[in-house]
Amino acid sequence: LRLPPAPTTLCRGSVHRHQMLARSRLPAALPLRRLLSTKAIPPPKLFDYATVTSHIHVSDAISAVEAAFGALARGKVDVPFPMHIGIDETASAGPGDCHIKGGYVSGESTWTVKLACVSFYKNVADGLPPGGGIFVVMNAKNGAPLAVIQENRFLTDVRTGAAGGISVKYLTKPTDKTVGFIGTGAIAKSMARATAAVRPGFTGFAYGADAEMAQSFCDEMRAELGCEFTAVGSAEELCASAKVVFTQTPGSATVLERSMLQPGSTVIASGSDQPTKQELPVDLLANCKYVCDLVGQVSKVGELRSALAAGAMTEADVYAELGQVVNGDKPGREGDEIIVCDLTGTGAQDAAIGQVAWEKLSKL
Repeated sequence: LRLPPAPTTLCRGSVHRHQMLARSRLPAALPLRRLLSTKAIPPPKLFDYATVTSHIHVSDAISAVEAAFGALARGKVDVPFPMHIGIDETASAGPGDCHIKGGYVSGESTWTVKLACVSFYKNVADGLPPGGGIFVVMNAKNGAPLAVIQENRFLTDVRTGAAGGISVKYLTKPTDKTVGFIGTGAIAKSMARATAAVRPGFTGFAYGADAEMAQSFCDEMRAELGCEFTAVGSAEELCASAKVVFTQTPGSATVLERSMLQPGSTVIASGSDQPTKQELPVDLLANCKYVCDLVGQVSKVGELRSALAAGAMTEADVYAELGQVVNGDKPGREGDEIIVCDLTGTGAQDAAIGQVAWEKLSKL
């Protein structure tokens, strides 16, 4: 039994081809009956949304995601390039988008594939959230499915927030305790929770196109985190108030200008995950210490894509991947430089939060 050679993946640290080649070297004379097991694989456990959201928290994920970033930078994670499926609007479907990511961190007992559906905005009229999603957690020893987790993007938001908290830990000064949020949806809440885990007692500011939503965000986060939060009237006012600025917006229009930022500011951008999105202006990207989660990914769907297209940057201008800073290969914050951290979300994070979720939920 021989399998065809697998294509190499596009991202850093892939060992996928080597794994597939190993499978292709099964002994040629091995009888087929030996290859077809007579034992049944147990069915995966199913965990619903309510169970997931009541047992998994962003603070659970930070150390695992931090370790995954470090492994990614050392070439110890197999991360295929994300798949995107566009659901065009017709009488029977859409509009919406589906993102499929996954990965395996070498040495771990599980690997994960994630399907995240977003931008199904017509759902709102029916009282439903604008998307859904599942994690499939697999046994890394025997390839059996362990769990199907209905998380409706909750775990995605948790692992994204964890990346934001890690960025605060390594790319800001310990004295930077003013934090702004441009965009005040679910990801902003996850970023705030992660920031509170690594920088307790910070002062928060929020700005969004919907002023009522921004105020609601501030009220909720103030009550939950015990930090002071203030809604402001513009991005300029927010940047003048905060040394750490999170941006998490879904559109293609830039949300701030380079001139708005204070010296020593850190911008942590997580809104761009498709070639049509852009949150930050090119002149900011070209004149900062630019850090990202994965060069091979941000060059195609992140903020770096727009700078490359404009001829303002090359991939050689990337200062570091976040995992390189985590590993100590490159320093993070050194002085009053402007730092941008571009987070597009990686399969390494999904693998990490999948492992965390399985370890907690399987014990219920």
